[in-house]
Amino acid sequence: MTTITAQPITAEAFAPYGELLMPRDRADRLINAGRCERHHALAMVERHGGEAIISIFRSEPVSLPYDCALLERHPLGSQAFMPLGPDAWLSVVAPDVDGRPGAPLAFIVPAGMGVNLRAGVWHGVLTPLDHAADFLVVDREGEGVNLEEVTISPVTITA
Repeated sequence: MTTITAQPITAEAFAPYGELLMPRDRADRLINAGRCERHHALAMVERHGGEAIISIFRSEPVSLPYDCALLERHPLGSQAFMPLGPDAWLSVVAPDVDGRPGAPLAFIVPAGMGVNLRAGVWHGVLTPLDHAADFLVVDREGEGVNLEEVTISPVTITA
């Protein structure tokens, strides 16, 4: 079994897979009579002919070390995850290698930060750490097959 160490997430390390969802150092503009900072268009919703939908996912937690054996991707649309609670969570991604997942990477995502996975990016299932968690999810609904799941040889993820 392969073991990988989850690393702190950075915009540069995550860039091949998508964008981080967090406020910028400076707001793009002030709105609501100057009372609200707008951090505009942090990521784009890829929807390839479908509609963008907003859902809440409630997921059971895992603890590290964690054995990851299931990856999935959504070839027709992006998928954004924004935690609604106060805890860090785990994002597992993998490059595409000839239509199959390559070697997975794992990132520790701090509380208050989300990710937007590009269309077609292989990723692990939603993985809050140590406590069940709710996530606001923006993804695609529409015609076409937009979910591929594959079982992989388990990869143990450690801190």
